[in-house]
Amino acid sequence: MQNSKGALDGLRVFDMTRVLAGPSATQILGDLGAEVIKIEKPGAGDDTRGWGPPFLKDNNGNDTQESAYYLCANRNKKSVTLDFTKPEGLTLAKKIISTCDILVENFKTGSLDRHGLGYETLKQEYPGLIYCSITGFGHTGPLKDDAGYDFMIQAMGGIMSVTGDPGGAPMKCGVAIADLMAGMYAATGILAALHHRDKTGQGQHIDLALFDSQVAWLANVGQYYLTSENTVPRLGNAHSTIVPYEAFMAQDGWIVLAVGNDRQFRDFCTLAGKPELADDPRFETNAKRVVNRAALTPIVKDIIAAKTVTHWMKTLEEKRVPCGPVQTVDQVFAHPQTKARNMTMTLPHPASPEPVTLTASPLKMSATPATYRHAPPTLGQHTHETLKNLLAMNDDDIAHLQQQGVI
Repeated sequence: MQNSKGALDGLRVFDMTRVLAGPSATQILGDLGAEVIKIEKPGAGDDTRGWGPPFLKDNNGNDTQESAYYLCANRNKKSVTLDFTKPEGLTLAKKIISTCDILVENFKTGSLDRHGLGYETLKQEYPGLIYCSITGFGHTGPLKDDAGYDFMIQAMGGIMSVTGDPGGAPMKCGVAIADLMAGMYAATGILAALHHRDKTGQGQHIDLALFDSQVAWLANVGQYYLTSENTVPRLGNAHSTIVPYEAFMAQDGWIVLAVGNDRQFRDFCTLAGKPELADDPRFETNAKRVVNRAALTPIVKDIIAAKTVTHWMKTLEEKRVPCGPVQTVDQVFAHPQTKARNMTMTLPHPASPEPVTLTASPLKMSATPATYRHAPPTLGQHTHETLKNLLAMNDDDIAHLQQQGVI
């Protein structure tokens, strides 16, 4: 474990999120040094704790209740079990919130208002509180009361319509990318709100919708439509406006050829022993290659198929033609670049005899690097500690709360 201070050291987060979008956002804040108090329902906890197998193994090699899914987004947090729907639980929640800078929640629109924990209520008592709500469709609009899930957001937000093989079924991304991108937007918004509060002393409400963030990160695909009023066709691994820019099968495996400009295309043709392709009027510029994609792609496929992955990697990299092998996840973690960038780390875990290995933060900051202080906590692991240290409660007070089912 590291003891160095991060950029957000001294800030405290009241984390009422579960599953992935919210927890990924608060994990980013935790990695940057914030103290994150994860509020979980007594006896149940975050839904993803049970989303396995695989699960972390205990001393006897048996499954624990800590799933790989849960582990991926809950590092650097303290778990406090608290039923805020009970009067004593609500009082306790507000006492903890009074010590916090940030509250992040991903309940359905209006749910926390009914329990006295909505933004309009809390801002009266804590005007400096930064309150981030993450919902499927936001707090306004005709769908504001609907639940949102990553898969359906990928579908409704357009990304599945452009993902998958031409003529095939629409395809989702292999990870919950709508959730993760929403989490990144949430963390970005929170950091901006902190900067605003530093200047004005005022908190604010961040109303973040998975649907909105999905629409936003359509990026060039979305702008393609807004510019041309035409939708991008589903192209599989090909690119809508760059050619050749897709996956090709070599003799012994797949590679990605990512030719981004005319110089790179000319160098590729020369290295492939086909310099005349670069002078072909159909292919001499990227715009022409896009128009004549159907003619060029089969030629490139035959060229790539004639040699091994190793041949293409060595040959193309020497001339700085962008390329890369299609790697499996185990190959990614074994790769020298992954190791050189320290993209995994370990932390001791109370449920496991061995330290748990986790994917590290990609943020490499020279003055305030990401810190790793706590493994993803077991359910309620820090309840007693937090109530004693933060609210100065004694053992009798805590025992009473347990008897009442508040914690």
